[in-house]
Amino acid sequence: MPATIALVDDDQHLLTSVTMALEAEGFVVRPHSDPVKALQDLLSKPVDLAVLDIKMPQMDGLELLARLREHSSLPVVFLTSKDAEDDQLYGLSQGADDYITKPFSVRLLVGRIRAILRRADPASSAEGSHALMVRGALVLDEDRHLCTWQGKALALTVTEFLLLKALAQRPGHVKSRNQLMDAAYGDQIYVEDRTIDSHVKRIRKKFRVIDPAFSQIETLYGVGYRYNAP
Repeated sequence: MPATIALVDDDQHLLTSVTMALEAEGFVVRPHSDPVKALQDLLSKPVDLAVLDIKMPQMDGLELLARLREHSSLPVVFLTSKDAEDDQLYGLSQGADDYITKPFSVRLLVGRIRAILRRADPASSAEGSHALMVRGALVLDEDRHLCTWQGKALALTVTEFLLLKALAQRPGHVKSRNQLMDAAYGDQIYVEDRTIDSHVKRIRKKFRVIDPAFSQIETLYGVGYRYNAP
């Protein structure tokens, strides 16, 4: 079945042109120019991935993402004219899986969408189906994209899940930022080191909501990160 993409942008020209481009690539597209109505639609009829503008009236893309994250770990890509590095890092720190700035290449957008959908599909995992990783109090269920800590569930995005999986695969071993980039984004996509840092910070924050003493993800400054088994 073709993947369904929600596209939310108040620029009607862009909405039309990107919808046509994505449909030409075989996606089913649900375009929205009103972010409030888009939120209602996404919560009632989930899609495979959402592409959101940030600067929109009534509800900006960051608020829309926050509302979505209250209910869903749906993969989200920001497509926006806010191109400052701090804007990108902030968007990622709020739970976006990727961030693309305008003006943009349609080929790049399609490539990023396909990469995220592959990462979100357990069937594409080299480890096969029914892959369950248990590291003490941590359990990662790839088939169902579920993470639990001390028996309590955490809602992780696709990127966060893959980063945590990469770290937890070999407890005690250091993963460089480049290795984590490859694990989360693949070797065809380059992101800044600070992007990885933003994701790791958000992962820690989610664990500490459940367990304020959580300290398993260790930063080795200038080197990378390490997951220490409890």
